[in-house]
Amino acid sequence: MEISGRSTSLTLLKTAFARQKDGFTALRQEPVKQRKARLKALRAWLHLNRHAIQQALFDDFRKPAAEADAIEIFHVLSELKFALNHLDRWIRPRRVQASLALTGTQSRILYEPKGVCLIISPWNYPFALSVGPLVSALAAGNTVILKPSEHTPHMSALLQRMVQEVFEPHVVSLFEGGEDVARQLLGLPFDHIFFTGSPAVGKHVMRAAADHLASVTLELGGKSPAIVTHSARVKDAAQRIAVAKFVNAGQTCIAPDYVLVDASVSNAFIKALVDEIRARFATDGSYQSSGSYGRLVNDRHFRRVSGLIDEAVAAGANVMLGGPSDESSRFIQPVVLTDVPQNVRLLEEEIFGPVLPVVVYNKLDEAIRFIQQRPNPLALYVFTQKQEAAGQILSQTSSGGACVNECAIHFLHHNLPFGGAGASGIGKAHGYYGFLAFSNEKPVLYQRNGFTSISMFYPPYTRSTTRLMEWFLKLF
Repeated sequence: MEISGRSTSLTLLKTAFARQKDGFTALRQEPVKQRKARLKALRAWLHLNRHAIQQALFDDFRKPAAEADAIEIFHVLSELKFALNHLDRWIRPRRVQASLALTGTQSRILYEPKGVCLIISPWNYPFALSVGPLVSALAAGNTVILKPSEHTPHMSALLQRMVQEVFEPHVVSLFEGGEDVARQLLGLPFDHIFFTGSPAVGKHVMRAAADHLASVTLELGGKSPAIVTHSARVKDAAQRIAVAKFVNAGQTCIAPDYVLVDASVSNAFIKALVDEIRARFATDGSYQSSGSYGRLVNDRHFRRVSGLIDEAVAAGANVMLGGPSDESSRFIQPVVLTDVPQNVRLLEEEIFGPVLPVVVYNKLDEAIRFIQQRPNPLALYVFTQKQEAAGQILSQTSSGGACVNECAIHFLHHNLPFGGAGASGIGKAHGYYGFLAFSNEKPVLYQRNGFTSISMFYPPYTRSTTRLMEWFLKLF
């Protein structure tokens, strides 16, 4: 079934939705081996089409092949392996202990699929953030309609081919297109919506979901801070922040969005940071000819990020690293700024580009207040050799996730839930938590026949009932 964004009509979307609704009735009765068969077929397609994935990512924004392997392809393969290895245990009914008042009963939690699910994926990691949630949805036994980003057309076309070659249309369908297609899809009564994108668009998704009382998983973003304390290993901090920030040309939702650095180590850190960026992303001193540095996704985003830089510099920010840009190829070389005025957009909006403001603080409390005054970030990174400092920061700030002496790699940890907090997201994903996101945890209580403990409290209420209740309440 080939459907382009231009020709997609509401009738086609409704037809696809109805087909999946009907398909789900049969799908929920399938044995787990059928779910595994689909996941294995997806894994086989991925291995067979690895180079096609790399090429699509390069064509969309010159993503290096090694980066495509390390982040996009590895992430999905590891999600597939983890799900295949653990799915039998995940779907097994879980027995729970009865409370005192319900002595004699037995209870279990059953894990059933939610139904027809919508996955709206972003452009910055268009393969991993489309297929990763798809793995979780299929592992949980759902049918899925996938809407990839229109800003990465080569990858969207490849995902369309993947869906056609691997899945039955009543299990997985894909619709390409822009905001109009997304808006029409959000008008349909999905059972669950998994959205990855900006907080602004996430609000629209949540409003649409409310019309049908659909559950949501919102993987949003925000200004994720990195704090470099006076006891940090400066070179390690600089290296890990540089890589996490400038991989994918800064277009990563969990990239450090700004650095708060203790004044006593600020000069050493800034020098180490600049050195690391050059060593990691430039070839013979050139970022533009480097095979390790990507491009911005489109002209609009290039102009936006360029505007953030120009505004900050005009307001007095100092350029510690920077250079010429090229609009025709959407190239902006890594930029490091200091002394950025706090009222400019660079410190107010999520940057989502290769620009890193460094803010110097004198006392740790100042850095903590700086974070507290802003919406909860998706991630927070602490660099320190003092356990007390790490504990203070983690206990006094809220974030979707956090790393101590590391950046971003918590995304790859299958036994950790990944997601936001407050403005940076709702719900968790990856591994077992992704399975749960697409599952209804249904509690089932089994009562024995005849006399039961709870029947002693049935009406009519007599003096004996009252005395029994008085005794019972004393137990609590």
